Amino acid sequence: MNRIKDILNPKTGFIRVSWCDNANIIRAKAVCVNSVKDDEISVGISRGQQGVPVMYDGVVAGCGLDPVGEITLKGDMSTLTPIPYAPGHARVMGDMFHEGKVWGNCPRGFLKKMIATLQEEGLEVKAAFENEFYLLKHDDKRKRDNKNGKNNKNNNNNVSIEPSEFTPFASTHSMNLNHHIISEIIEALIAQNITVQQYYPESGPGQHEITVQYSDALNAADNQIIFRETVKAIAPKHGLRASFLPKIFPDTAGNGCHLHLSLWQNNENILHDPKAKYDLSEAGEQFIAGILHHLPALMAITTPIPRSYRRIRPQMWSGAFQVWGFNNREAAIRVIKEEDGTIRHLELKTVDASSNPYLALGGVLAAGLDGIRKKMTLPQPVQRDPGTLSVVEIDNLGVKLLPSNMRDALDKLEKNGVILNAMGVDLWKSYLAVKKAEYEALQKLPSGNEVGLLLEKY
Repeated sequence: MNRIKDILNPKTGFIRVSWCDNANIIRAKAVCVNSVKDDEISVGISRGQQGVPVMYDGVVAGCGLDPVGEITLKGDMSTLTPIPYAPGHARVMGDMFHEGKVWGNCPRGFLKKMIATLQEEGLEVKAAFENEFYLLKHDDKRKRDNKNGKNNKNNNNNVSIEPSEFTPFASTHSMNLNHHIISEIIEALIAQNITVQQYYPESGPGQHEITVQYSDALNAADNQIIFRETVKAIAPKHGLRASFLPKIFPDTAGNGCHLHLSLWQNNENILHDPKAKYDLSEAGEQFIAGILHHLPALMAITTPIPRSYRRIRPQMWSGAFQVWGFNNREAAIRVIKEEDGTIRHLELKTVDASSNPYLALGGVLAAGLDGIRKKMTLPQPVQRDPGTLSVVEIDNLGVKLLPSNMRDALDKLEKNGVILNAMGVDLWKSYLAVKKAEYEALQKLPSGNEVGLLLEKY
């Protein structure tokens, strides 16, 4: 237990072994430190766990899983870190094993597989998830405000949900009002080895964005789990609750979770080539072309709940069109040119935090890799808001709308052999079954009931 003793303080009593399921619920089992031997941690979980939807704790039909049989969840000890908002607890990320091998239904195992496949091409991807979230009044605070005569209710179809405050984008007043909670969140992220880059209030009332530094792909997905947990854990300490739900209020900004990516070879960023047509290297163009080509199917993984599609609308800066462009925030893929003209990374906008980060990033790598293997080329960049184009311009540029509902995205994923083959039959079968069950249940709910069900889940 030398590594554990080196990292944890003597008061640490439990180590959580965490995993993220097909519904993108972050779960864990906690192991008493005294029972850990030889710096190895493992716990058993039901094999049916990957067939559980967001609505209830039961296995959906057609997922190929049931409650019979155990999967071993092994802690990745390289991820061991104390949890600053839960004194006495630490965390490791878990990998799912069955009969001594990585289980086919393991989301983290899928991402590891895609990273290894990309490495066989001599390539590496570095990434970061860029989160937006709302801080909302807790029910107790709302009741106190109502008692004191304050009545800023947004009933949202009979669900009483209020933002923590009403301020505009990048408001310094918002920064001052939320200084203590944001500072505690950032300090907790830093304590968990996450490098924070920027913070600012977003355009929605009570909405905020914190950006973190890129890392290797696996670490980026792990960091996304830590980020979500940290924000949601610290908010109640300040009498608030946090939510990453893609669309909470009908008339305010949605929560995106844009994915930033760069392509590397031999420890060098290889996206930029000033001699190429689009200033993109051959591999860089092919990688982006693959993502763009497969994006309609990828959205079943990156924007995987019905509410995701209430956010993805034209002229909402959410990437509603299957186009790319330089510094174009209405394009689904924004290739970012720095002030000096260099290209170091790109941004995929059709992602939100209701997606499992291991599956989302793994799917994006599979799509990009397919673009490289098939030497795909990009259409010309769109340097205007696609929502303002005329019918003739849309035809000339080949502009297409991306799926506007979850059913359409699921249909496209079900027909996409490249992504399904990358996932493997076990994973895609369980994933599609869970998402179809979620779609059927959630799309029948009134908007307010749907928000009420999901607000605390994401």
